[in-house]
Amino acid sequence: MFLLLAALAVGAPNSAPAAPPAGQGMLYPFDPREKVAKPDLRAIPRLRFLTTVDFPPFNFIDQSGKLSGFHVDLAREICAALDMMERCQIEAAPYAELVTRLDKGEGEVAVAGARITPDLRDSHEFSRVYLRLPARFAARRADAGPQRAPADLGDRPVGVLKGSAHEAMAKAFFPTLSLVGFADRPTMLAALRKGEVKAVFGDALQLSFWLDSKDADNCCDFLGGPYYSSHFLGEGMAAMTAPANPVVAQALDHALIAIARNGRLADLYLRYFPKGL
Repeated sequence: MFLLLAALAVGAPNSAPAAPPAGQGMLYPFDPREKVAKPDLRAIPRLRFLTTVDFPPFNFIDQSGKLSGFHVDLAREICAALDMMERCQIEAAPYAELVTRLDKGEGEVAVAGARITPDLRDSHEFSRVYLRLPARFAARRADAGPQRAPADLGDRPVGVLKGSAHEAMAKAFFPTLSLVGFADRPTMLAALRKGEVKAVFGDALQLSFWLDSKDADNCCDFLGGPYYSSHFLGEGMAAMTAPANPVVAQALDHALIAIARNGRLADLYLRYFPKGL
């Protein structure tokens, strides 16, 4: 519901799909070798992260009743990188209240997958993008072709969601494909499982969960990709802070670069998205 999709700009909409920069894969579009100075945080009594409970696997309540998820563990890693574990707090709030609570000073950072809009860019600070969510093809294993690439699909039907950003992206990047529009995702995925379409093109995160589900019945796998486009899919996931906290925004960038460099960001990614994106 609150997904932010993809982040790496690819130029004009009709340009060829861009591959991720070497060494960075699909996680983040920044260079972990970059230097961002760690600011003096002694004047900050606590670093409160605001998140939600209804956005698994990013934020959810686990079986023991504890707040869990990718964003929760990311907040802890950021606090550890900043040597602020004793002053680190993670609080749940309704999604609609996150911006208001930040503005009222009831938290320093929001990590909940909020879409980065021009208005929010003007009124708030954002960290580096820490997760990009690309588009991908999924195909029946029997229909994937010898090269396991979209070119193998030829003129066979490929499912997309009608009116979606992924449909527009597929038309721009793969103009020779024979696209079939579906009104909803379950119907589209059922058609793929039955072989009524030979592949689908959509959000890699949602496809990865479906591929591992009982509903998929081990029928299918990713085909080619991943494919990124900020033009069609937005910037990516980033932490948001109030504009009155430039020191916190700098601290977030320092920490994200640090945990990318030491491998902890990759560890988190593999923990929550073992199928890959």
